[in-house]
Amino acid sequence: MKNILVIVHQATSDPGLVGQLLRSHGYTLDIRCPNLGHDLPTTMNHHEAAVVFGGPMSANDSETLPFIRTELDWIETALESGKPYLGICLGAQLLARVLGATVSPHPEGMTEIGYFPIQPTPAGQPLFSTPMQVYHWHREGFELPSGSVLLATGDTFANQAFRFGKNAYGVQFHPEMTHEIMERWLENAPECLILPGAQPRDKHLQGYQLYAANLRRWLENFLQHWLEMEQQRDYPDDALVA
Repeated sequence: MKNILVIVHQATSDPGLVGQLLRSHGYTLDIRCPNLGHDLPTTMNHHEAAVVFGGPMSANDSETLPFIRTELDWIETALESGKPYLGICLGAQLLARVLGATVSPHPEGMTEIGYFPIQPTPAGQPLFSTPMQVYHWHREGFELPSGSVLLATGDTFANQAFRFGKNAYGVQFHPEMTHEIMERWLENAPECLILPGAQPRDKHLQGYQLYAANLRRWLENFLQHWLEMEQQRDYPDDALVA
């Protein structure tokens, strides 16, 4: 059985399109929520890869939310295993912190909530071949960790996607988005839609109609590349350790 460890942060969290596509590749999702008291594995021996999703908490909450400290410590285990890691929004920010980078709000108080464009860097063009509109829901961003490769940039938050080593990735946006998840977020957190930089509700729904198909195709290609890394782990483990 091919297992992928999935870390979520709330009882209502849903791996969405990422989960659907991973299952279509024959993987079983081992979904755990440390916020609800679920343990994390001490090794990655029984998992082919790990995905850490987003959440409303901050990667800087390690002193007030013990499960954030637990996840920060655990990510080092994931990296040392050499197996594929994907951090989405909070998951990317946690990865950045583990690698020594700062996670902080925008200096002018701006947010990205809705669809915003990102552009590939030269290094990111194999995975982000053209500018694309992606779905965001965040108030904080991350510095580029030392030794990492920037793959995509944005206007409000410059660092949108990065790679560390050969198979640890962080993306600031939400490729898992489905219409159902979007409707739930809009219903449960309408106060976020009036924050500086946030788009109104109708723009979210319009954006989904315009961009969801392209984002699904991108995600299919990205996950295929990411999963192939599990078959190509022939590089030294110290190349993955900060």
